[in-house]
Amino acid sequence: MTLVADAPASGPAPEAPIEAFTVTLIIRRFDPDVDDEPRWQDFDVQMFATDRILDALHKIKWEQDGSLTFRRSCAHGICGSDAMRINGRNRLACKTLIKDLDITKPIYVEAIKGLPLEKDLIVDMDPFFESFRDVQPFLQAASVPPKGKERVQSVAERARFDDTTKCILCAACTSSCPVFWTDGQYFGPAAIVNAHRFIFDSRDDQAQTRLDILNDKEGVWRCRTTFNCTDACPRGIQVTQAIAEVKQAIMRGKP
Repeated sequence: MTLVADAPASGPAPEAPIEAFTVTLIIRRFDPDVDDEPRWQDFDVQMFATDRILDALHKIKWEQDGSLTFRRSCAHGICGSDAMRINGRNRLACKTLIKDLDITKPIYVEAIKGLPLEKDLIVDMDPFFESFRDVQPFLQAASVPPKGKERVQSVAERARFDDTTKCILCAACTSSCPVFWTDGQYFGPAAIVNAHRFIFDSRDDQAQTRLDILNDKEGVWRCRTTFNCTDACPRGIQVTQAIAEVKQAIMRGKP
């Protein structure tokens, strides 16, 4: 009788472990109780390629320096609270993957520009929201729909302003604008985007009011069409195009 050994079981080879690597973040720090001017501080953190800048900031705060201060909320690109400058570009920390950056060099992180710096990566958002409120970003309808009915809107009418409904008020576009940096009175791209959203809403009856507001010398005419705002928008809104459409509506009337 001949004995035959069992053949080894076949199967997929075990996956190689995901490797961690060291990333250097150089963060612009500012504590108003201690510092006269902002200063740069570097941190080395162990990260994975699929981690985000927000994850790196969490590791620094939880493991190295609990005084590091920044805003965050949903961590999924919806709340817009963690907008900051990463390697010189406005981005959301929760949407910026480590693998999309050049980790052979330090990663520079600082607060967005053009708004008063409060601490570390936090700025005072009040001027931003004041401009937002000034353009009356809410539906104003003079007519009353039939009892029990909604205000009817066609698919085409809804599509007319669909792009500008995506704004999450992160201020990435406004704080990337050179005019906004130097002119404390300019409404800024985000306010104009939110005015656009209601100017072209077929259910709204106060488009002309908003166009008159934006026809001011600090309104849409301060825009220099640098496209910084469009490049900075984490939601992909065509901000520069929206501003151009508002300019056209002021000159020629709402289409």
